[in-house]
Amino acid sequence: MTASTLLAASGAVSGGEAVAFWILAPVALAGAIGMVAARNAMHSALWLVLTMLSLGVFYVLQAGPFIGMVQIIVYTGAIMMLFLFVLMLVGRESSDSLIEVLRGQRIAALGLGLGFAGLLGSAVYRATQGSAPVGLEQANAGGNVEGIARLLFTDYIFAFELTAALLITATIGGMVLAHIERRKEDKRDQVATMKARFRPGNYPGPKPGPGVFATSSSVATPARLPDGRLSDRSTPDILPLRELTAEETTLKGTEK
Repeated sequence: MTASTLLAASGAVSGGEAVAFWILAPVALAGAIGMVAARNAMHSALWLVLTMLSLGVFYVLQAGPFIGMVQIIVYTGAIMMLFLFVLMLVGRESSDSLIEVLRGQRIAALGLGLGFAGLLGSAVYRATQGSAPVGLEQANAGGNVEGIARLLFTDYIFAFELTAALLITATIGGMVLAHIERRKEDKRDQVATMKARFRPGNYPGPKPGPGVFATSSSVATPARLPDGRLSDRSTPDILPLRELTAEETTLKGTEK
């Protein structure tokens, strides 16, 4: 082990570690505040990435390179990128965050969050008051990664396997809940689809584009069929049909 690792494991704070802390601590705090205060879900996820990167550096400074790399590679590089992909696919607008499903949920969440943070902080302070870290040198004697692997696959193997089984069960449960089973009568093969498409009363060909054979290129102007009739199929249902004047409805090249 290097001298810096032994120094960090012994509990002493070096000058470089103190400088890195005072630089990255405000950055991590700003990222946490930005994640909560951002109205856009995408911006909130990016603020959380900044906080996770700062936490990864803190773990490395505390003689935990394995957990630091896991924090950066797994959480920041994999899970948060998955969150961003889901947000990009689903799409979230800034107006969605302003809609409260339950009345007063923001005030209640703020109060409960502050109360939980105070309770957790006081518990950690009372638990660590007057105690000094011991046993870190023995645990990291062969290296931090080797020490974690030895404890994980010996003393905590049952908890490790139980957590893995729980995650797999949750994944399978999510897939089962999201899966929609189709009935056999709802499934149609290619032959049935072709018959339904060319059934009398349907229009199997492409719909005429708006403005075709018309005096205007507006998307609200219905297309004119070769026989002179207007086709309602050429305009979307959400658009109102444009009211044409008598001059516009007259065929080109003809007299009134």
